[in-house]
Amino acid sequence: MPEQELPPSIFYMLERSVGKKIRVILDPSYGFEGTLAAVTQTPLSGIWLSEAEVIVLRSTMAQPIPQVASREEKGDLYLNLNSVQRIEVLPTVQPRSTR
Repeated sequence: MPEQELPPSIFYMLERSVGKKIRVILDPSYGFEGTLAAVTQTPLSGIWLSEAEVIVLRSTMAQPIPQVASREEKGDLYLNLNSVQRIEVLPTVQPRSTR
């Protein structure tokens, strides 16, 4: 199966997020979290995560928005963008100043 062509704007948005913590969802109950290290277009379009963790997502009738149920250390990881359903840039937590 030939690789589908992704629009260049996807790569521009991802390149702006290099160095930030992201969550990559591969299917509704499985994904990865890590720091976006690099974005590649050739030979295959994909992303490199450093300090990646495997995450399992769970949702219930009472809590329909999927929540992280478990994590496992994975290390550095390459993900082909054709297998990715969703990418979320996670907010950085600013330390509170004590005055």
